[in-house]
Amino acid sequence: MTKLMYAVRGRDLSSVLRAPRLHDRLRDAGAERLQLNLDDEEVTDAMRIASGGAHVGAVVSVWGEDPDADLLTAALCGVAGVDRVDGWRVEERRRLDPPETWDGSRADALAQVALLRRPEELPYEEWLRIWQVDHTGVAIRTQATFGYVQNIVRGCLTPEGTDVAAVVEELFVPEAVHDRHAFHGSEGDDAELARRVRALMASVRRMGADRDIDVVPSGRRLYELRDT
Repeated sequence: MTKLMYAVRGRDLSSVLRAPRLHDRLRDAGAERLQLNLDDEEVTDAMRIASGGAHVGAVVSVWGEDPDADLLTAALCGVAGVDRVDGWRVEERRRLDPPETWDGSRADALAQVALLRRPEELPYEEWLRIWQVDHTGVAIRTQATFGYVQNIVRGCLTPEGTDVAAVVEELFVPEAVHDRHAFHGSEGDDAELARRVRALMASVRRMGADRDIDVVPSGRRLYELRDT
């Protein structure tokens, strides 16, 4: 199954990307499953980072046996309110399987999505090893994630977004929007929270993810698009 991902910038995305007419167009282009990560009102107070430009308001993922990337991209670009779409063909690696219900309902979670860029001083294979081998365990031990999906970019589908090397999604309990202890799993212990943050940030710096990164808080929705 091929997976394609898109970062979308624009207005009122939480509404327009859920429209059945758009989902029909995506299905006609070969999408069998759809995931929407929407920066919605329930994550209003969560952290956001935009790397040189407008904030990413949604991340769209589609799966299909042979999806038409050009038609999928055109469908998303044609949505009213969409200003920019960056797309990639990715290889998915699930480090912690999130619970999933494919009925379009919003997951009871803060879904944090990050667009990662490889720093120039790190050769690709070294960067990939640091991220996949060294950093992953640190991230799981220092954050209270119950879903962790890594997507390695294998090809760019749009003129923009060519600098993105990976897209990562981590799921936290809803309280993590407001509570750092809930985010890091430190159970109210300030010393443990500080230790976890130090360990995480040291690992983040080592792979160059302390700069040139987009962080998108979101609500996660899954849709089954296969014809019945």
